[in-house]
Amino acid sequence: MNLKKDKENRIVAAAAIVFAQRGYSGASIAEIAVQAGIGKGTVYEYFNSKEDLFFAVFEWYLYRTSNGLTVNISALGGSAAQRLEALNDTIMNLWDEIKDIFALTMEFWAASSASVMRQRFQDAFKTLYQEFREIVSAVIQDGSDRGEFRNDVDAAAVAAALVGTWDALFLQAWFDPEFQPLDTAQKFLKVVIRGLIT
Repeated sequence: MNLKKDKENRIVAAAAIVFAQRGYSGASIAEIAVQAGIGKGTVYEYFNSKEDLFFAVFEWYLYRTSNGLTVNISALGGSAAQRLEALNDTIMNLWDEIKDIFALTMEFWAASSASVMRQRFQDAFKTLYQEFREIVSAVIQDGSDRGEFRNDVDAAAVAAALVGTWDALFLQAWFDPEFQPLDTAQKFLKVVIRGLIT
């Protein structure tokens, strides 16, 4: 990795920490520079504005949380139910890795309604959710096509509900440290799979 890219990554990682701790509006470029161990002016050599840096953190966060989830799930082998279970467990096991910076998710959602950054974040979220739903839907549809699941299943609708459930379980875990998202997700998915089969 070249030095320029290394420094850019350092700035983004530092910004992620500061944004997670102080929120978008409470964070300053000066604080981010201190966290990264560089001068404030250096941040502007890489990013035109605080908004641009925040969006770079968003992209970094998506890469960190979705790397490995966007693989072609059908390549994992096994039944459609097993692939859904593997995907479910992979997603929920991310919690331990991201819970300390999950506040960023709330900041990103808030940015999707903020006037300055609304369209940029809404477009990114729309694409993210659409791609994720398509991955899950493809697994469910494959199960229907192979006769494992019922042939009257609306794969897109079930996929959308599952993606929404995974989001909501992380949100509940963020509000309640005692809440166990993996255990809950596994139990819920068993009910969903039972419904897909019978």
